[in-house]
Amino acid sequence: MLKTRVITALVLLGILFPVLYSANYIAFSFVVVLFFGAAIWECQRLFKKPAPVVMSMLWTGFFGFLLFHLESFSTQLLFSLCVAFWALRLTPLLFKGLPDFGFSNGILSTLYAISIFGCFIAMAVLFRMSPLYLLSVMCIVWIADIGAYFAGKAFGKRKLAPSISPGKSWEGAIGGWCAVLVLSAISTQIPQLQDTFASQIWLRKGWIILAVVMTLLCAASVIGDLFESLLKRRVGMKDSSRLLPGHGGVLDRIDALIPVLPLAVLLEMWY
Repeated sequence: MLKTRVITALVLLGILFPVLYSANYIAFSFVVVLFFGAAIWECQRLFKKPAPVVMSMLWTGFFGFLLFHLESFSTQLLFSLCVAFWALRLTPLLFKGLPDFGFSNGILSTLYAISIFGCFIAMAVLFRMSPLYLLSVMCIVWIADIGAYFAGKAFGKRKLAPSISPGKSWEGAIGGWCAVLVLSAISTQIPQLQDTFASQIWLRKGWIILAVVMTLLCAASVIGDLFESLLKRRVGMKDSSRLLPGHGGVLDRIDALIPVLPLAVLLEMWY
């Protein structure tokens, strides 16, 4: 399993980094459309929607069209809606539980699908700013996840959400948050990283706002991770799919990014 997981990770990195390095928007669009199509298909399955392949094709066609018409589309409104969905509807469900399958579930599936859509549109917006800018935002989530894993292994005692994801602890979440704060602060002092997300927030608004923004993004990443775990637990699925050997599905890899990327772009616009 570990060997398979490592091989899959290397293949994914082998796709991601050349596309980012080339800064070719067409190559980026091709890759991101494939991953979006897989993610929205997995979303349909998690909510037990009929004809998931057909629905994912419709979503993907619309997404692919918008990738080349972003200037005529109100991305700020989309990202604001995504943040509002998470704040007002999706996050409270971590405490209240998911609704039964039915009308409420249909509304919920639409909100989550729009959130996934907004996440991938945010990827495109950040890529257009610069591939490094996109990578720097994604790294915040990855650092939080890695920091949480090692801090949880070393110090984890108090469960963060035992009924949703028993392996996560408060100590792990705090450790991931501390890792993000430390590494983002270090990045601001490296000249080669002055065009990254953290450095730009620091240059414009200073240390306090940088710490607040990093805290918001870390919290959003934990919420995104827990929400997808809640969806899988409801339908009795360990992984969202088996598309990525050793890793599960696309949603299993991007769940923490779904609430983070639209929020990051909004913060970029505001600051």
